[in-house]
Amino acid sequence: MFQGRNLLIATKHKKEKVIAPILESQLGVKCFVAFDLDTDKLGTFTGEIERMDDPITTARNKCLIGMDLTNCDLAIASEGSFGSHPSIFFAAADDEFLVLIDKKNNIEISTRELSLETNFNGSEIKTLEELQEFATKSNFPSHGLILRKSKEDLEEITKGILNEKLLYETFFELIKNHGTAYIETDMRAMFNPSRMKVIEKATMKLVDKIKSLCPNCETPGFGVVERKVGLRCYQCNFPTRSTLSYIYNCQKCNYKKEEEFPNDKKTEDPMYCDICNP
Repeated sequence: MFQGRNLLIATKHKKEKVIAPILESQLGVKCFVAFDLDTDKLGTFTGEIERMDDPITTARNKCLIGMDLTNCDLAIASEGSFGSHPSIFFAAADDEFLVLIDKKNNIEISTRELSLETNFNGSEIKTLEELQEFATKSNFPSHGLILRKSKEDLEEITKGILNEKLLYETFFELIKNHGTAYIETDMRAMFNPSRMKVIEKATMKLVDKIKSLCPNCETPGFGVVERKVGLRCYQCNFPTRSTLSYIYNCQKCNYKKEEEFPNDKKTEDPMYCDICNP
Protein backbone atom coordinates (compact mmCIF):
# COMPACT_ATOMS: atom_id res chain seq x y z
CA MET A 1 0.00 0.00 0.00
CA PHE A 2 2.87 2.42 0.73
CA GLN A 3 5.84 1.01 -1.16
CA GLY A 4 7.50 3.59 -3.43
CA ARG A 5 5.08 6.41 -2.61
CA ASN A 6 6.09 9.95 -1.66
CA LEU A 7 5.29 10.84 1.95
CA LEU A 8 5.25 14.40 3.27
CA ILE A 9 6.56 14.94 6.79
CA ALA A 10 4.65 18.08 7.79
CA THR A 11 7.18 19.87 9.99
CA LYS A 12 9.39 22.95 10.11
CA HIS A 13 11.33 21.77 13.16
CA LYS A 14 13.52 19.03 11.63
CA LYS A 15 11.44 16.09 12.88
CA GLU A 16 12.23 14.32 9.61
CA LYS A 17 15.63 13.46 11.12
CA VAL A 18 14.04 10.76 13.28
CA ILE A 19 10.80 10.07 11.38
CA ALA A 20 12.13 9.60 7.83
CA PRO A 21 14.68 6.80 8.45
CA ILE A 22 12.07 4.66 10.22
CA LEU A 23 9.30 5.13 7.65
CA GLU A 24 11.59 4.70 4.66
CA SER A 25 13.08 1.46 5.97
CA GLN A 26 9.84 -0.01 7.36
CA LEU A 27 7.25 1.14 4.80
CA GLY A 28 9.32 1.70 1.66
CA VAL A 29 8.16 5.31 1.24
CA LYS A 30 10.17 8.28 -0.01
CA CYS A 31 10.00 11.03 2.61
CA PHE A 32 10.27 14.75 1.93
CA VAL A 33 9.51 18.04 3.66
CA ALA A 34 7.94 21.25 2.35
CA PHE A 35 10.19 24.09 3.43
CA ASP A 36 7.46 26.69 2.80
CA LEU A 37 5.04 24.92 5.16
CA ASP A 38 4.63 27.04 8.30
CA THR A 39 3.20 24.76 10.99
CA ASP A 40 3.64 27.53 13.58
CA LYS A 41 0.42 29.06 12.25
CA LEU A 42 -1.41 26.35 14.19
CA GLY A 43 0.23 27.31 17.48
CA THR A 44 3.59 27.94 19.15
CA PHE A 45 4.96 26.68 22.46
CA THR A 46 5.89 30.18 23.58
CA GLY A 47 2.38 31.55 23.12
CA GLU A 48 2.74 34.04 20.25
CA ILE A 49 0.11 31.98 18.45
CA GLU A 50 -2.30 30.05 20.66
CA ARG A 51 -3.07 26.46 19.66
CA MET A 52 -6.82 26.38 19.16
CA ASP A 53 -7.33 22.62 18.76
CA ASP A 54 -6.39 19.41 20.56
CA PRO A 55 -3.11 17.72 19.57
CA ILE A 56 -4.66 15.11 17.26
CA THR A 57 -6.68 17.73 15.37
CA THR A 58 -3.62 19.99 15.12
CA ALA A 59 -1.45 17.16 13.75
CA ARG A 60 -4.21 16.27 11.29
CA ASN A 61 -4.43 19.87 10.13
CA LYS A 62 -0.68 19.97 9.59
CA CYS A 63 -1.03 16.98 7.27
CA LEU A 64 -3.97 18.43 5.37
CA ILE A 65 -2.39 21.87 4.91
CA GLY A 66 0.85 20.26 3.76
CA MET A 67 -0.99 17.95 1.35
CA ASP A 68 -2.77 20.88 -0.26
CA LEU A 69 0.50 22.77 -0.55
CA THR A 70 2.44 19.91 -2.14
CA ASN A 71 -0.35 18.03 -3.94
CA CYS A 72 0.72 14.88 -2.08
CA ASP A 73 -1.79 12.24 -0.97
CA LEU A 74 0.26 10.76 1.90
CA ALA A 75 1.47 12.73 4.94
CA ILE A 76 2.49 12.43 8.58
CA ALA A 77 2.69 15.03 11.33
CA SER A 78 3.30 15.14 15.07
CA GLU A 79 2.11 17.44 17.82
CA GLY A 80 3.37 17.53 21.38
CA SER A 81 1.96 18.79 24.66
CA PHE A 82 3.97 19.42 27.82
CA GLY A 83 2.94 19.67 31.44
CA SER A 84 2.25 17.53 34.49
CA HIS A 85 2.02 13.79 33.98
CA PRO A 86 -1.66 12.71 34.18
CA SER A 87 -1.02 10.16 36.95
CA ILE A 88 2.41 11.11 38.35
CA PHE A 89 1.31 14.60 39.31
CA PHE A 90 4.60 16.18 40.29
CA ALA A 91 6.51 14.97 37.23
CA ALA A 92 6.72 16.71 33.87
CA ALA A 93 5.69 14.76 30.78
CA ASP A 94 6.01 14.92 27.01
CA ASP A 95 2.77 13.79 25.35
CA GLU A 96 3.42 13.18 21.64
CA PHE A 97 0.74 12.43 19.03
CA LEU A 98 1.44 11.22 15.50
CA VAL A 99 -1.08 11.18 12.67
CA LEU A 100 -0.64 9.59 9.24
CA ILE A 101 -3.20 10.38 6.54
CA ASP A 102 -3.51 8.43 3.29
CA LYS A 103 -6.00 10.18 1.02
CA LYS A 104 -5.55 7.60 -1.75
CA ASN A 105 -6.87 4.80 0.46
CA ASN A 106 -9.00 7.02 2.71
CA ILE A 107 -7.41 5.97 5.99
CA GLU A 108 -6.01 7.83 9.01
CA ILE A 109 -3.76 6.15 11.56
CA SER A 110 -2.68 7.79 14.80
CA THR A 111 -0.72 6.93 17.91
CA ARG A 112 0.39 8.47 21.19
CA GLU A 113 3.58 8.28 23.26
CA LEU A 114 3.47 9.63 26.82
CA SER A 115 6.95 9.97 28.31
CA LEU A 116 8.65 11.20 31.46
CA GLU A 117 11.84 11.69 29.45
CA THR A 118 11.62 15.45 29.13
CA ASN A 119 13.46 18.51 30.42
CA PHE A 120 10.34 20.72 30.21
CA ASN A 121 10.65 23.55 32.72
CA GLY A 122 10.49 27.32 33.18
CA SER A 123 11.39 29.77 35.94
CA GLU A 124 11.73 33.44 36.83
CA ILE A 125 15.38 34.23 37.58
CA LYS A 126 17.31 37.25 38.84
CA THR A 127 20.84 36.04 39.49
CA LEU A 128 23.65 34.46 37.51
CA GLU A 129 23.61 31.50 39.90
CA GLU A 130 19.92 30.85 39.14
CA LEU A 131 20.66 31.07 35.43
CA GLN A 132 23.51 28.56 35.65
CA GLU A 133 21.52 26.18 37.85
CA PHE A 134 18.58 26.17 35.44
CA ALA A 135 20.88 25.67 32.43
CA THR A 136 22.57 22.68 34.06
CA LYS A 137 19.26 21.02 34.98
CA SER A 138 17.97 21.58 31.42
CA ASN A 139 20.93 19.78 29.78
CA PHE A 140 22.21 22.99 28.20
CA PRO A 141 23.90 23.40 25.73
CA SER A 142 22.79 20.14 24.05
CA HIS A 143 19.22 21.36 24.67
CA GLY A 144 18.17 24.87 23.71
CA LEU A 145 16.88 27.56 26.05
CA ILE A 146 14.59 30.58 25.72
CA LEU A 147 14.90 33.88 27.58
CA ARG A 148 12.36 36.68 27.81
CA LYS A 149 11.37 39.57 30.03
CA SER A 150 8.59 37.64 31.78
CA LYS A 151 6.42 34.57 31.31
CA GLU A 152 3.68 36.72 29.79
CA ASP A 153 5.97 38.76 27.52
CA LEU A 154 5.52 37.85 23.85
CA GLU A 155 7.78 40.44 22.24
CA GLU A 156 11.17 40.65 23.95
CA ILE A 157 12.08 36.97 23.49
CA THR A 158 15.19 35.08 22.36
CA LYS A 159 14.73 31.46 21.28
CA GLY A 160 17.09 28.67 20.35
CA ILE A 161 19.92 29.64 22.69
CA LEU A 162 22.64 26.98 22.35
CA ASN A 163 25.83 28.70 23.55
CA GLU A 164 26.95 30.42 26.73
CA LYS A 165 27.87 33.71 25.04
CA LEU A 166 24.34 34.31 23.78
CA LEU A 167 22.84 32.99 27.03
CA TYR A 168 24.81 35.39 29.22
CA GLU A 169 24.47 38.38 26.90
CA THR A 170 20.70 37.97 26.69
CA PHE A 171 20.33 37.41 30.43
CA PHE A 172 22.41 40.45 31.44
CA GLU A 173 20.52 42.67 28.95
CA LEU A 174 17.18 41.60 30.43
CA ILE A 175 18.42 42.12 34.01
CA LYS A 176 19.81 45.54 33.08
CA ASN A 177 16.55 46.68 31.50
CA HIS A 178 13.97 44.95 33.69
CA GLY A 179 15.65 43.58 36.81
CA THR A 180 14.35 40.07 36.13
CA ALA A 181 14.11 37.45 33.38
CA TYR A 182 12.11 34.34 32.57
CA ILE A 183 13.99 31.28 31.34
CA GLU A 184 12.44 28.18 29.83
CA THR A 185 13.40 25.09 27.89
CA ASP A 186 13.02 25.33 24.12
CA MET A 187 10.62 22.51 23.32
CA ARG A 188 10.86 22.77 19.55
CA ALA A 189 12.13 19.39 18.33
CA MET A 190 15.23 20.69 16.58
CA PHE A 191 16.43 22.27 19.85
CA ASN A 192 15.42 19.39 22.12
CA PRO A 193 17.08 15.97 21.65
CA SER A 194 15.00 14.50 24.49
CA ARG A 195 11.83 15.31 22.60
CA MET A 196 13.29 13.91 19.38
CA LYS A 197 13.74 10.55 21.14
CA VAL A 198 10.08 10.53 22.20
CA ILE A 199 9.00 11.34 18.63
CA GLU A 200 11.21 8.49 17.44
CA LYS A 201 9.50 6.09 19.86
CA ALA A 202 6.09 7.32 18.72
CA THR A 203 7.08 6.73 15.08
CA MET A 204 8.09 3.14 15.80
CA LYS A 205 4.81 2.61 17.63
CA LEU A 206 2.95 4.04 14.65
CA VAL A 207 4.76 1.66 12.27
CA ASP A 208 3.70 -1.29 14.44
CA LYS A 209 0.10 -0.10 14.24
CA ILE A 210 0.32 0.39 10.47
CA LYS A 211 1.59 -3.18 10.13
CA SER A 212 -1.37 -4.44 12.17
CA LEU A 213 -3.84 -5.47 9.43
CA CYS A 214 -7.56 -5.96 9.77
CA PRO A 215 -8.32 -9.72 9.77
CA ASN A 216 -11.37 -9.04 7.60
CA CYS A 217 -10.17 -6.61 4.89
CA GLU A 218 -6.40 -6.33 5.53
CA THR A 219 -6.50 -2.54 5.91
CA PRO A 220 -3.52 -1.20 7.93
CA GLY A 221 -4.04 0.41 11.34
CA PHE A 222 -6.14 -2.27 13.03
CA GLY A 223 -5.69 -0.91 16.54
CA VAL A 224 -7.11 -0.64 20.01
CA VAL A 225 -10.02 1.79 20.30
CA GLU A 226 -11.26 0.86 23.77
CA ARG A 227 -9.92 -0.68 26.97
CA LYS A 228 -12.29 -2.63 29.20
CA VAL A 229 -11.46 -2.84 32.89
CA GLY A 230 -12.64 -5.52 35.34
CA LEU A 231 -9.85 -8.08 35.66
CA ARG A 232 -10.88 -10.04 38.76
CA CYS A 233 -8.85 -10.20 41.95
CA TYR A 234 -7.58 -13.75 42.53
CA GLN A 235 -8.22 -13.46 46.28
CA CYS A 236 -11.79 -12.08 46.47
CA ASN A 237 -12.85 -12.38 42.81
CA PHE A 238 -13.98 -8.73 42.81
CA PRO A 239 -13.52 -6.83 39.50
CA THR A 240 -10.54 -4.47 39.68
CA ARG A 241 -9.63 -1.44 37.58
CA SER A 242 -7.00 -3.44 35.70
CA THR A 243 -7.39 -4.25 32.02
CA LEU A 244 -9.71 -7.15 31.21
CA SER A 245 -9.71 -6.78 27.42
CA TYR A 246 -8.91 -4.58 24.43
CA ILE A 247 -11.39 -3.77 21.67
CA TYR A 248 -9.86 -3.51 18.19
CA ASN A 249 -11.67 -1.80 15.33
CA CYS A 250 -11.08 -1.37 11.60
CA GLN A 251 -11.87 2.12 10.35
CA LYS A 252 -12.41 0.82 6.81
CA CYS A 253 -14.89 -2.07 7.21
CA ASN A 254 -15.75 -1.53 10.90
CA TYR A 255 -14.78 -5.09 11.82
CA LYS A 256 -14.36 -5.43 15.62
CA LYS A 257 -12.44 -7.87 17.73
CA GLU A 258 -12.11 -8.26 21.49
CA GLU A 259 -8.85 -9.55 22.93
CA GLU A 260 -9.25 -10.81 26.49
CA PHE A 261 -6.39 -10.83 29.01
CA PRO A 262 -4.00 -8.79 26.80
CA ASN A 263 -1.40 -8.60 29.59
CA ASP A 264 -1.14 -12.40 29.82
CA LYS A 265 -2.82 -12.71 33.19
CA LYS A 266 -6.34 -13.85 34.03
CA THR A 267 -6.48 -12.55 37.60
CA GLU A 268 -5.07 -9.51 39.39
CA ASP A 269 -2.86 -9.24 42.46
CA PRO A 270 -4.88 -8.23 45.59
CA MET A 271 -2.62 -5.17 46.02
CA TYR A 272 -4.48 -3.60 43.06
CA CYS A 273 -7.93 -4.54 44.39
CA ASP A 274 -10.12 -1.84 45.96
CA ILE A 275 -11.66 -4.47 48.28
CA CYS A 276 -8.50 -6.24 49.47
CA ASN A 277 -6.38 -3.09 49.46
CA PRO A 278 -8.76 -0.12 49.83
